[in-house]
Amino acid sequence: MADSFLILAQAGAGSPLGTFGFLAVLVAIMYFVMIRPQQKQLKEHRNLLAGLKKGDDVVTSGGILGRIHQVDDSTVTLEIASGVRVRVLKTAVSAKGTVPVAGAPAAAPAEKKEEK
Repeated sequence: MADSFLILAQAGAGSPLGTFGFLAVLVAIMYFVMIRPQQKQLKEHRNLLAGLKKGDDVVTSGGILGRIHQVDDSTVTLEIASGVRVRVLKTAVSAKGTVPVAGAPAAAPAEKKEEK
């Protein structure tokens, strides 16, 4: 009876080195899956904001499309329509993009295939 108790105690104890190794692997996985991509995305956004200049077409995080009219330290003035200007925070600019021209024809829809 005493022998079986010792065997069970030894089997369930586990090595502290093994536990530490498991935690180290878990932290490494979390770093490469979550933290590193987020830091990379933040760096790209900072570079985007640093490179904004007058005349760039941008999209804000709220979905507003506009052309930059003026760039200040923390704000950007966007021209969203002819003569309509809006000031937004630089951090609200999410991407550079093209602004569709009013009155220009939209892209033609794909032709529908007839089914038999």
